[in-house]
Amino acid sequence: MIPSALRQLYQIPDGVVYLNTASMGPRLRAVTAAGQRAVERYAAPWTIGDAAWFTEPEVLRRSVAALIDVSADALALIPSASYGIAIAAKNLRLAAHSNIVLLEEQFPSNVYAWQRLAAQTPASIRRAARGGKQTLTESVLSCIDARTSLVAIPNCHWSDGEWIDLVAVATAAHAVGAALVIDASQSLGALPLDIAAIQPDFVVAVGYKWLLGPYGLGYLYASPHWQREGVPLEESWMTRAGSDNFARLVDYVDDYRPGARRFDFGEFSQFISVPMAQAAIAQLAEWRVAAIHQHLRAITARIRDVALGLGYTTQAAAESAGHFLGLRRADGEMSKLAQQLRAAGIHLSIRGDCLRIAPHLHTTDADVDRLLNVLAG
Repeated sequence: MIPSALRQLYQIPDGVVYLNTASMGPRLRAVTAAGQRAVERYAAPWTIGDAAWFTEPEVLRRSVAALIDVSADALALIPSASYGIAIAAKNLRLAAHSNIVLLEEQFPSNVYAWQRLAAQTPASIRRAARGGKQTLTESVLSCIDARTSLVAIPNCHWSDGEWIDLVAVATAAHAVGAALVIDASQSLGALPLDIAAIQPDFVVAVGYKWLLGPYGLGYLYASPHWQREGVPLEESWMTRAGSDNFARLVDYVDDYRPGARRFDFGEFSQFISVPMAQAAIAQLAEWRVAAIHQHLRAITARIRDVALGLGYTTQAAAESAGHFLGLRRADGEMSKLAQQLRAAGIHLSIRGDCLRIAPHLHTTDADVDRLLNVLAG
């Protein structure tokens, strides 16, 4: 179980209501402290031995892999979601005149690469519609057919947390031989992800949102096939076999380091970001992702129930990922409400016509009360 009073572990001043984890995760004090120690060490580079270039990223790799229950060999360190999507797009070979399934209003990092690949193949793009009588899962499933070569979607929609049943989608995609790529940036760390049940080709996630880490360091899962056969986006010296032997770097080799390490980005040692990310992952592991999700779902359920009574709309609880939610108004007007929220010291995001509310374990009953008071007008 997660204790109810955890705010002291975060660097959030009194009076600030931070409900914007979906934009950038709140900073844990332990993460800041790890970063400060790393900066001090970096000021004395003679204290950083050759081994640290590889050993510290390996500790992080193992920690993230354990968090999502995969082998460390299945995980690569990447600088952004778009970098990971670019790796997937470089490796996947789509049939001519097939189709690619995306979501309507999907986040751009998981769109642009597929638009380019569709134009080059050529292939068509199908976008699963939102807002109709179908659930988002049903809408995605209705787009998959015998000509589908790729399904590239998130676990939930980035603007309002509408959930997609990835197991159901994976079953349909595998049945027609389609590849499956998941952008888990808005879910990994706060929503359990069953890689074994889904069997995706690739999963990407940034580390600075629900994983509570620093900006510029994220993660790529690659399936066993791509761990063996995948082609990296860049040819870094650090991803080659034996690269930890600095005395033999000019003995050029064809082999990569084991598994998905071939996909690591250049300069993945990240002497400041890696310790910060490790501190964040260690705390998430202690809390456990399933327990985090349960805690956050209880917070958003309370907000949903009151907001519906105030005339706001949102998807049904069963159609929500639960760790964040979006509220809409019948008039679609959000600018005045945004001003009122800022004046009350409440920080969240408006995405389109949606008020996106993304708490974390620092969120207190008093925070929720202040939000609901503003929503009530």
